[in-house]
Amino acid sequence: MTFTRLIKLCFYNSFWASFSKQNHTQMSDFLVFRERSSVEPAFPVIQRVGAQSSAVMTNFLLGLDVGTTSVKAVLLATDSRTVSASHALPTAADLSPDGGMKAKEQDTGRIIDAVNRCVGELPADKLRRLRGIGLSGQMHGVLLWRAKSGCDWSSGDSFTPRDASQLITWQDGRCSSEFLRSLPKPDSHINTATGFGCATLFWLMRNRPEFLEDFTVAGTIQDYVVSMLCGLDGCVMTPQNAASWGFFNTSTNQWNESILKAAGFPLHLLPQCVPSGGLAGKTRSIWHGIPAGTPVGAALGDFQCSVYSCMSAPTDAVLNISTSAQLTFAMPAGFTPPDSPDPTSSISYFPYFDSSYLAVAASLNGGNVLATFVGMLTSWMRELGADLTESSLYEKLIDLALNQESSDLRMIPTILGERHDPGSLGQVTHISTSNLSLGHVTRALCRGVLSNLASMMPAELLGNAGVSRIVGSGSALERNQVFRQEVERAFPFQVMYGKNADSAVGVAMVLSDRL
Repeated sequence: MTFTRLIKLCFYNSFWASFSKQNHTQMSDFLVFRERSSVEPAFPVIQRVGAQSSAVMTNFLLGLDVGTTSVKAVLLATDSRTVSASHALPTAADLSPDGGMKAKEQDTGRIIDAVNRCVGELPADKLRRLRGIGLSGQMHGVLLWRAKSGCDWSSGDSFTPRDASQLITWQDGRCSSEFLRSLPKPDSHINTATGFGCATLFWLMRNRPEFLEDFTVAGTIQDYVVSMLCGLDGCVMTPQNAASWGFFNTSTNQWNESILKAAGFPLHLLPQCVPSGGLAGKTRSIWHGIPAGTPVGAALGDFQCSVYSCMSAPTDAVLNISTSAQLTFAMPAGFTPPDSPDPTSSISYFPYFDSSYLAVAASLNGGNVLATFVGMLTSWMRELGADLTESSLYEKLIDLALNQESSDLRMIPTILGERHDPGSLGQVTHISTSNLSLGHVTRALCRGVLSNLASMMPAELLGNAGVSRIVGSGSALERNQVFRQEVERAFPFQVMYGKNADSAVGVAMVLSDRL
């Protein structure tokens, strides 16, 4: 190599090194200089070696939502914050009540099987490039397991439950009003209701104490999955889930241990509290190709994550109508909830992130009311010898109601009661011979669902809080145009659709913002 060519080579190396640094060239996308052949130009040949497309280099976050009826898994691309892949499966985990109690339990094994199958359906090459795993799930419920033997990893790169109870869900009704009145008064702004974890544990303590003796740890279903993935000896729980159990003070982020201890509550079952949005640990072993040592976030509430996925401005309120119905908006910074609960109030304050709160009107009556109506009609037709599928009937009812733009028929559709008024029942008034068509009835039923929600969180309250737009989401709202029409009648704000709340996406977004 001549001296002149050596000078040129040094120049080009210096130039490209500087250029690569200024343009953030990937380390793997490096330049190689080789000596030219007799037919090549008189300057060093530049080859791009190891260059890969941005799609190949993208990392991902796994968001998992363990819901009441289904499990959903999504892969969120870290660079674009868009969903790269997703899969959802029904859990089919409901169990029949035992002994005539108003129990509502689910098979833990079926839920975990759905989780494993969901994750296993995601692209394997992307699972190998995970930066973290986030979980959300159904709040309030409780699952018990034995430390160190809560699951079995012997089947390979997935786990199955072992030494774990069934999941007692948020819909559990074994704690009667009389039983709840017998519990000590909590040091919390959230009133305890049936289906809340601590209330359920109190019931088990008083009615089935031998059952509790078999277990050493308790948590929500999403907390259980986190504990098993990380190989934790105990359970860590965020304030979002802890508050949903009751007997938890969100101002101090501590359990009401002295109150619970005085009542004989099994304190050793209470999880350790960690911040919402923080990490619980790292995966203990390979899971469906996900490398061991992948960070795992402490489990979050499905409601908070669904809001996180679609609330883009502090002036937004989020309306979700799926099985049940919720309307929420963010409280201003510095807000502190009342010291004690008001059992008659229809509005609760849920812990969000960084000591902030959401004001929530959570109705037990949403899309399930219309589903009950459709089921009733289907049953009647079957008794009369007619045959029509529920899906076909649902579509027909919506069409009839769309053609019936208004109705003087009035319905209060609280057939499931409400947490602030558990004794409330459904009512139908203003019945006349002119409003008995299915169009009238369906229109009145849909309007009743929204009127009930508006009575819980009036439009005036939203306006005074600075709300200027409602983000509508949820499967029932998406499928039912009559519901959408009634939303716009009940709330005089701009309503935006198409930005569906998604807890699996929301928990991945939280991890993206905080990891």
